[in-house]
Amino acid sequence: MEMETELIGISQNIERIRKLIAQVADTDLNILVCGETGVGKEVVVRSLYQKSKRLGKPFVKVNCAALPDTLLESEMFGYEKGAFTGAQKKMRGKFEQADGGVLFLDEIGDMPLPLQSKLLRALQDGDFSPLGSEKLISTDVWVISATNHDLEDDIAKGRLRTDLYHRINEIRITIQPLRNRPEDIPHLIDYFTKKYKAQLDKKLLRPLSKSTAEKLIKYHWPGNVRELQNEIKRIIVLGESSARIDEMHTDMIGKSFSAPIETLVNQNSIPIELSCLDPEKALDDGSLSLKKIKKETRNRVDRELISYVLKKTHGNRGRAAKILNVSYKMLHDKIDELNISLDF
Repeated sequence: MEMETELIGISQNIERIRKLIAQVADTDLNILVCGETGVGKEVVVRSLYQKSKRLGKPFVKVNCAALPDTLLESEMFGYEKGAFTGAQKKMRGKFEQADGGVLFLDEIGDMPLPLQSKLLRALQDGDFSPLGSEKLISTDVWVISATNHDLEDDIAKGRLRTDLYHRINEIRITIQPLRNRPEDIPHLIDYFTKKYKAQLDKKLLRPLSKSTAEKLIKYHWPGNVRELQNEIKRIIVLGESSARIDEMHTDMIGKSFSAPIETLVNQNSIPIELSCLDPEKALDDGSLSLKKIKKETRNRVDRELISYVLKKTHGNRGRAAKILNVSYKMLHDKIDELNISLDF
């Protein structure tokens, strides 16, 4: 499957990222790409690879959120035959497979703590031992990580090692959500329309009507570029009458759980009481803190949204995690952290 490597847009954020990619693509410094789900983090990672001296060498992706903790270490570092039950033959891990090229650690914020220690040693020393072996294997790997987490918050809550954070964060690239760079939307519409007309052989398709184009441009795209991409594909295949843009506008909570928490609150899609925040009292006692208010507000919204989805899924955490577009582990941690009741 062909992967996107071209950054589309004219916003200051995209222009800065283009310049930064050109500056760091050949440095081998560990890079951390941050942004909400669907903003195009992997596009940035692959663009870095395309412009680096490692182009043509292995590009190996590890989705840290997709594998159970028990399998992630063996996937990362490999294992010897007989290292554990079911290890019928030796297997090279992703680190070894990526030798000379790029190791892309996607959703690194979901990596379990015990594995973080081994990853840190591999990044510091350049070598590691597969499971069931005492032999050290040396590799030359450029590590690029991506996350939709607030990693500083993960550190404060003990979910991420500070030393690993500084090791993977030698260069940081942050992609703004699409709602913060609306000037990019017309260019993305044009790009995806041309791409999928060619791919899907829809050469007779008329240009989008002015009405549909305006709706696409004005919409806030909680699922970011990925949601816009899927909508354009749907319109090209099924016609403009299939567009879900009106439905997405009017039924936010029922149809688009991937929306950022802040967007749902701004649209009054979730009933949130903030009576605990008394500005007058805070001004009197000097306790007014934007950081504290933001954290308390977000925790309340998180609790309301997760409770709502769990109730709708009758407590099915797997389905709830999929609807909320987070990993099962992240949802489990949030339920514990926010003391969310599972009495449905």
